[in-house]
Amino acid sequence: MRIDFDPNELDRYAFYRLLTAVVVPRPIAWVSTVSAAGTDNLAPHSFFTVSSVNPPIVQFTSVGRKDSVRNVEETGQFVVNLAPEHLFEQINASATEFPRGVSEFDEVGIAREPSLRVKPPRVAASPVALECELHSTLRLGDATVVFGRVLHAAVSDAVLVDGHPEVDRLRPLMRLGKDEWGTVGDVLEIKRIPLDEWPRTPGR
Repeated sequence: MRIDFDPNELDRYAFYRLLTAVVVPRPIAWVSTVSAAGTDNLAPHSFFTVSSVNPPIVQFTSVGRKDSVRNVEETGQFVVNLAPEHLFEQINASATEFPRGVSEFDEVGIAREPSLRVKPPRVAASPVALECELHSTLRLGDATVVFGRVLHAAVSDAVLVDGHPEVDRLRPLMRLGKDEWGTVGDVLEIKRIPLDEWPRTPGR
């Protein structure tokens, strides 16, 4: 038996809670930006993915008009910092809705480091930073999707094995439903089956 949920019959928050409980796990873009006035901002966004490989473009979605979006629109730059497990409490704290003009780096006590290609700082303790310039934005209802072209990727050598990032060293956090977060558990590995190796039924 299934239970039916109609988004037209539920209030916005109730259906939001349903969506975020079933679209799981979600990777986290820990986005650092700088306002036109020079104040930096840091916030986690769990609506995040890769949009394009050539050119390399990533996207995150801000539900509501958060400072991340305002700053990106003002300056055209942002950094996606990987949200690692050991910074769990700081990542959660940076989601606090501080007044505009207040830096989460300072309030939460998160160390910065300069970026190479863009003005927003990187999170010093994050193992990966993707420095981006704004490609475009898309308004969808009460949300803004931000697309950024990756200009530079900075990866800690501590998470590399033979030059490739390993998930058991990255230890990325992920968002689940309610106030739940996830960590990397069992990792399954399997290769795709090439068409010429697909098992065929005799006579077909």
